[in-house]
Amino acid sequence: MFDPISSFLGGLLAIIYQVVPNVGLAIIALTVLVNIALFPLTLKQTRSMKAMQEIQPLVKDLQKQHKDDRQKLNEEMVALYKEKGVNPAAGCLPMIVQLPIWFALFSLLRSFRGDDPTRFLTADSSLGDAIVAGDTRFLGMDLVVSPNEAVQDGITTAIPYLLLVVFIIVTGYYQQAQLTKRREKDGSAANDTPQAKQMQTFTKVLPVVFGFISYSLLAGVDLYIASGQVVRIAQQGLIIRLDERQPDTGAAAEEPPPSEPEPEQQPVKKEYQGSKKKQQKRRRRY
Repeated sequence: MFDPISSFLGGLLAIIYQVVPNVGLAIIALTVLVNIALFPLTLKQTRSMKAMQEIQPLVKDLQKQHKDDRQKLNEEMVALYKEKGVNPAAGCLPMIVQLPIWFALFSLLRSFRGDDPTRFLTADSSLGDAIVAGDTRFLGMDLVVSPNEAVQDGITTAIPYLLLVVFIIVTGYYQQAQLTKRREKDGSAANDTPQAKQMQTFTKVLPVVFGFISYSLLAGVDLYIASGQVVRIAQQGLIIRLDERQPDTGAAAEEPPPSEPEPEQQPVKKEYQGSKKKQQKRRRRY
């Protein structure tokens, strides 16, 4: 099912390996390229999650107004999402798109230790020669071995693998907290609805779940996940900074320019006309 994707990743990895002749670094470079390609989805996910958090007070008000009318509440919620440009499902898009890549990369790396290690690689590639020679180590790990398998060889051997799993948990937690720490700092998170608080609890547990999953994956796949989370943290930080600057510039653009002070009207200097006799004398002179 994932063989075409595995072949595509294998060919791309072989090209990268010619520039970076190290399997681990080639996987990291592959991760960066994939996440750059998926940046529009990351942008949509980040802004949608921020918008969902910002409208929680409005959601809470709607729930109070229509607590006895579920249908009306749903209609008002849909209208609110449409007005604010929020898509509740947008937060799952990058993960859904990444899942086939994870499975395909798992198949690719698992094939490296099988009977046909160059199954998904182009013929006569330097990466294929490295795989056949067993050159798949990076930072003390064999990238075609899982942390679960490494533990069976002793805790000393497993330390780099376990540190990688811990790194996935830590970066996953920071990636989720990156979007909420500002609201917790200014106290606006206190207005969150119970559903929003449940979602926040879920996002805090999710990195631990990913840690358990990564414990059984090959180290090469774990390296892809870990480096991908680092790239997305950088992308989210960039998006948040850009969005924080945008309201300031927008407000400055919409604010009407200060009106120039009207020039003070100079009092009209009236010539002193004098009495009628003096006026007649002046006329005679002319």
